[in-house]
Amino acid sequence: MSLTTIGGKAVSKLCLGTMTWGEQNTEAEAHQQIDCASDQGINFIDCAEMYPVPPNVDNAGTSETIIG
Repeated sequence: MSLTTIGGKAVSKLCLGTMTWGEQNTEAEAHQQIDCASDQGINFIDCAEMYPVPPNVDNAGTSETIIG
């Protein structure tokens, strides 16, 4: 995987986007997608605090609960 530098950190040139997680996939699928990306050398995950758009009260805070 090709790397570039952002803010002094070496990150993959490809990024795993997470905007639709929680709406279009299950938790298990999200874990599989992270594992697959990691296996390919992707270490840059876009997980902006504003996701999902629009915000959904039903899954607010779920990722924080899973991560710990």
